[in-house]
Amino acid sequence: MLETSARLLKLLSLLQAHKDWSGPELSARLGVSTRTIRNDVERLRSLGYPVHATPGVAGGYRLGAGAALPPLLLDDEEAVAVAVGLGRAAGGGVEGIEETSVRALAKLEQVLPSRLRRRVNALNTYTVQIPVQVRALVAPEVLTAIANAARDHERLRFDYTAHEGEPTVRNVEPYRLVHQRGRWYLVGYDVERQDWRTFRVDRIRPRTPAGPRFTPRELPGDGDVAAYVEKGVNTAMWRYRATVLLHAPADRVITLPLGLEVEPVDDASCLLRLGGDDLNGMAVWIGMIGVDFEVLDPPELAEQVLRLAERYHRAVSGRSGTGQRAAAP
Repeated sequence: MLETSARLLKLLSLLQAHKDWSGPELSARLGVSTRTIRNDVERLRSLGYPVHATPGVAGGYRLGAGAALPPLLLDDEEAVAVAVGLGRAAGGGVEGIEETSVRALAKLEQVLPSRLRRRVNALNTYTVQIPVQVRALVAPEVLTAIANAARDHERLRFDYTAHEGEPTVRNVEPYRLVHQRGRWYLVGYDVERQDWRTFRVDRIRPRTPAGPRFTPRELPGDGDVAAYVEKGVNTAMWRYRATVLLHAPADRVITLPLGLEVEPVDDASCLLRLGGDDLNGMAVWIGMIGVDFEVLDPPELAEQVLRLAERYHRAVSGRSGTGQRAAAP
């Protein structure tokens, strides 16, 4: 059995790691009676920790929000993860997060043991992060509201603006937040549409209070949420959607490190479906695949590819005045 002081720290760590604990669950974790758990909860309250208790069969203990942020208990791996995460967050992606992350990281590094500080410094020094041009920042309170609802298996009602600009109200079971290419996405089950959906978080405005609790479902895409979002981002999430015939076997294209979603046509060709907000960027990106291709739709993308081809032709023909010129006699 743990000594009282060590047990209180362990109890506090458990309450900080999970929203709700029953008395028997805590008793089993700490190897003491439920009466001892009640006494330890009173000790934590006397130290200023707002531990709420709910009576009854479905009752339990919950660490509530206090007037001030209480000390957090982190093990070595958690401390390193938080420090590295704060360093990455300083690069942006969440509204107002850069300066806040730097301040929090400075405070954390002050109290890190030297062995952990060396690990964090090594990771930050020898890791290169490629910056992403973020076009739509997300408010931190929106991310936390979604994450809390997903953690507690509570439905989320929110106002949502579709990519066509149409406002809607959604009733969703939230499951995962995914950060990809400088954007945040929510993967959830739309209750009214009875299907899985991917939502841009910068277009979400949560409503309160949260909805009823739900029983979790199996995640889409065989549980690979990142691949599921990648597929959705490449198709339905953008202003323009395109279908391109690539003159290369699907097996060859899939091996390229571009995260492509392709469909075999025959042994020598495959279909690529993708989306984007910028036609010129889409045209350039398709050319980076490095194989011959035909734009099947939309016509606007085909026209942009033609304009890009003419620009490239001028770049090497000397017609623009910057190409090769005949030598002077």
